[in-house]
Amino acid sequence: VQLQASGGGLVQAGDSLRLSCAASGRTFSAYATGWFRQAPGKVREFVAFINKYGGNIDYADSVKGRFTISRDNAKNTVYLQMSSLKPEDTAVYYCAAAPRSFYYADRYDYWGQGTQVTVSS
Repeated sequence: VQLQASGGGLVQAGDSLRLSCAASGRTFSAYATGWFRQAPGKVREFVAFINKYGGNIDYADSVKGRFTISRDNAKNTVYLQMSSLKPEDTAVYYCAAAPRSFYYADRYDYWGQGTQVTVSS
């Protein structure tokens, strides 16, 4: 599976962005997808995951109520709608795929290249 994340940018605090993770290659609908982020000098952290059916979703506490993950298997795409963005959301955001949903980055087999999100105060 090849993944490509897009949709990042520079926004102000309180704004919204929608990230996309487009997949090609093997049947994307057979994989769960996770979003992770990595800020400068920090470890990569879990943001959200969605299982292959879209029925099992979870979020990091830091983004609950502000971010929404969804998927459109017909388009081989997973989305991360981010609202009420805060400066602490600034990071490179990565999407990843695995046979099941996991909280830990090392359980994912396939990774996109990352997209930068910068939130100014």
